[in-house]
Amino acid sequence: MNESSIKNMDQLTAEQVAAFLRKHPDFFTQHSDLLTDLELPHNSGSAVSLVERQVAILRERNIEMRQRLSHLLDSARENDRLFDKTKRLALALLEGNDLGDMVDALYYSFDREFKIHYTRLILFGNHDSIPASAARVVTIREARQHIAKRLSATNAISGGLDVYENQFLFDSDACNIGSAAVAVLSRSTPLGVLAIGNQDPAYYRSGMGTLFLSFIAELLNRLLPQHLA
Repeated sequence: MNESSIKNMDQLTAEQVAAFLRKHPDFFTQHSDLLTDLELPHNSGSAVSLVERQVAILRERNIEMRQRLSHLLDSARENDRLFDKTKRLALALLEGNDLGDMVDALYYSFDREFKIHYTRLILFGNHDSIPASAARVVTIREARQHIAKRLSATNAISGGLDVYENQFLFDSDACNIGSAAVAVLSRSTPLGVLAIGNQDPAYYRSGMGTLFLSFIAELLNRLLPQHLA
């Protein structure tokens, strides 16, 4: 019996395995990783020997380390995917020829790539001064009447909105919003608001990290002024 013959364990008997190990006494030297999966209780009655306990602890730690490593690898892969999607969106915003191109790229990416349930880009001004796009246009006075406390925030914030804020930001979808995150757009003067919503009330929790939304808002802060009168 050679080493390759033990791959199909369903066809082996305990006697064949024992015979193989007798013939290859250095097998576990060459495959030391298998030792962590073996169970070799010591003949010490009902008591557990120190060696057996140590081996059990090492095995538990080995399993825990494998789980941590797997979690880190999953996180790294997810971060890579997030970076790629963010890069594509950033390039699309930079390459937009006009306001309509930029807004379309933003909505498409948030919807199709980031799977954000509801997206709203609201620009401050009037229809005569802002080119047509998928963004909603309101006056700064109207915005202050509904979301005044949000406009004073210097960073993106997340958490539940009150009823009036929710209705103003998400209009026809307001009844579907469980939680939301909001970033004020500003470049020396207020430009607008970028809001994203989710049906899950716990999805955008108060204090939840808003690094991604803040980054996109910073991009818009630098790109929007050249398209707004």
